[in-house]
Parts: sequence; C-alpha cells; structure tokens
Amino acid sequence: MDYLPVCLRLSDTPALLVGGGTVATRKARLLLKAGARLTVVAPEASAELQALLAQSGGEWRREVYTGADLQGQSLVVAATPDAATNRSVYREASERGIPVNVVDSPDLCSFIFPAVIDRNPLLIAVSSSGRSPVLARLVRRKIEALVPAAYGRLAEFAGRWRDRVRQALPEEGARRLFWEQAVDGAAGELVLAGREQDAAKLLEARLVDSAALHRGEVYLLGAGPGDPDLLTFKAVRLLQSADVVLYDRLVAPAIVDMARRDAERIYVGKARSDHAVPQQDINQQLLALAQAGKRVVRLKGGDPFIFGRGGEEIALLASHGIPFQVVPGITAASGGACYAGIPLTHRDYAQSVRFVAGYLKGDRVEHDWRQFSSTTETLVFYMGLMGLPVICRELQAAGRAGDTPVALIERATMEGQRVLVGTLSTMEALVAREKPQAPTLIIVGDVVRLHRDLAWFGERDAGAPAS
Repeated sequence: MDYLPVCLRLSDTPALLVGGGTVATRKARLLLKAGARLTVVAPEASAELQALLAQSGGEWRREVYTGADLQGQSLVVAATPDAATNRSVYREASERGIPVNVVDSPDLCSFIFPAVIDRNPLLIAVSSSGRSPVLARLVRRKIEALVPAAYGRLAEFAGRWRDRVRQALPEEGARRLFWEQAVDGAAGELVLAGREQDAAKLLEARLVDSAALHRGEVYLLGAGPGDPDLLTFKAVRLLQSADVVLYDRLVAPAIVDMARRDAERIYVGKARSDHAVPQQDINQQLLALAQAGKRVVRLKGGDPFIFGRGGEEIALLASHGIPFQVVPGITAASGGACYAGIPLTHRDYAQSVRFVAGYLKGDRVEHDWRQFSSTTETLVFYMGLMGLPVICRELQAAGRAGDTPVALIERATMEGQRVLVGTLSTMEALVAREKPQAPTLIIVGDVVRLHRDLAWFGERDAGAPAS
C-alpha cells in the first residue's frame, strides 16, 4: 500500500493554495467544500477562483510565492505551471512538516487527492496512488452509479440514533446485529425513500422488542426477463445482502451468481407441470427462514406482481408480522418486446396493451375471447407456448383476422434469443416446425410489423415477415 487513506478534518483550518489557474480552481472547490480557510498566492487568479474566495471569506495574495507564505498554514497545495516554484513549495513545506500536494507530481507530494464519491457524511475515496488519475475517476463513476444519493441521508439518520442504540444495547455484538439489520433492512430502505419518521418508529419498536432483533426479513425481487443488466440497483443491493436465496427456473444463472458467495441457494423449480417445490411449500419456507433470523431473497423471473404469485407469498409473511419488501422487475413483455424491436404501443398501430395468462387449465385456455377483438390493442400472452393453438384459433373466432401478425419470442433478452414471426393462421405450423422451448412470450398485433426494422439484439428470425 503506497498511501494510507485518511480523511482530514479541515473545517476552519488554514490552508494555502499556490496558483490561480484552472487546476488550482478545481482544488479550491474541494478545499472550500471541506470548510478550509483558504489563502491563495498567485499573481493572477481565474474569475471563478476570485468569486469562490469572495463567497467564502478567503484571501487572495496577488504576488509571487515565497517561503513566508507558509507561516501558520496547516496544509499546502501547489498548482502552478512553473516547475521550479512547485519544487520550492514541496521542499519548504516538507521542512516545516506541513502536508503538501503538488498537482500531477506524485514524487512531490506527502498526500494526494483521491477521486471522491460524495454522499456527505458518507465519503468514498478512490486512488491510483497518483499513477492514473483518469482510471481513478473512471472507477469513481462506476461506484457512483451503484451508491444511492440518499446514502448520505441514511448515514445522518444512523448518527442521530447511535447514543439511543448504545444505551439500549450495551453489548457490542447485539449492537452490530441491530445496525446490520437496520441499515441493510426495512428501516434503511424507509430512510432511502425519505420516510424517516416511519424508520424511526420501526427502530424504536425493535429496541423495545428484543425478539424483533432476531427476526429476519424477506425480499421479493423481480429478476427481470433474463439479462442481468436489467436488474435495478435496489435489487442488486438486496440480493448481495441476503443470507439465503430462493430461485426458480426462470431466473438466469448469471443473476443467481450475483448473490454473496456465502449465501445459501435453494432451487424451488417452478417449470410447467413440474413444480419441484409446490407454491404452498415455498411460502412456508420463506416464513420459516425469516423466523430463524435470516435475510431471505426470493428471486422471481420478470416482475413479482405480474403472473409471479408474489402476492400469495407476502400474504403469509404479513400475517405473521415478518418485514418484507417487494422490488419490481422489468416484466418479460417489456424486456422481450424492446429487445425484439416491437413497441407494445405505437400511434399508428396500437393505443393500448393487455397482458394475458396463456397457460392451460386442463385442456382449455379460459378467457372471454370477445374482449380481445380490438385491432388497436396489443396482446401479450405469458406462458402460452402449450396453449398457442387454442390462442390462435379463439382469437380468430372472436374476430381477429387470420393475417394478424404474431411474434413468439424465445429466451427473451438472453443469449440465444430467437423471434418467430408469423400470423394467427400460420403460427401453429411455424412453431411445430421450429420447436421453440420455454420460456417464451407471444405478442399479437400490428406492432409486430415493426420488428424487422427495429430489432437490434441480433437474434435469429424464423418465419415469413408479417406484412
């Protein structure tokens, strides 16, 4: 480790900045944001730097640097275009034991400026030890995308509760467990959502009820249609905090692999006509794990509340007072349609869209087919592969023309996605020939005509163009 990462408290601390150009102005912003009493020594200073000093009460000495400028300073930054001046600043500050940074000269620095993710009071610093500032900034941008802006609010909230929690839980282990559950759990999510009063009530209840400290939580996460990049930031955050992950066949392995390495993973099946674990048993398993104090993630393909039976799972949890969260996911209709270049609505073709269960009950797909007759409405059938012949026949009987375009999307958004394009009258034969495998999605309507022009995913097509 070339440097020891530390955080300096500069509030009302004298700091010297030598230089007045663009680079010096950037450093001035950071120093002033940290509360330093800034003195600038430079014959010329940018208009922005002058404005910053005027706003903060800083001092501009319009002169050439000399060693006397170091008197009374606690920190020095040199950002001049003159190498000799920069070396003098470094040598004279070092002789006086004053921390010094010469911009873009790591060998003339006793400290360096990291790239900072500012979620005050939460700060994250990224450093390349002065070797590649551009790389450090790139890493900072990546981290910024993963750290919610409201984490600063959560840090402030936790700080206000520290004394109260320490009094209620004098034992360090109990406090650590309390804060882990609070920050990573329901209370933390309430704060991130701006509901601090609700979070405070929840924390107070848990401090009063010692049993609540050992009560787990359940997160129903929408895993989307398959592409891991379509997960929400919140879903990824909760998935990586889980002790146990329950998943089924519709969840891509790459998404399951995003869980912590030490998390227990439980496969619960859920293929058509082959439920490895019956739904009622899954519900009971979620309850038992939470009652054992586990943080449990239930990964569900698509969105938990769109043909996902998420409501059934949380109903049992709610009846037993188990905290839970439901995180929406991109439903298969949206993800599959976008990747296939099929807008679900379009001003010229469809003004509404309807999501329909396409699975069989016995030997029937039970719907009032007359309500699906509008040519200006897109129909999306989930789990409709086995019922496809019935769907095509009944839609035509209800008034949809036989040449109505139909697309069947296999493995939507995933590697190997394939789109079969036909019509209500030809789709059954096309599927019999191409033999697609679940998971599939069926889109019916004139919007399918746009697929050839708008598809970008690179999937293999089959069938004649719908025209």
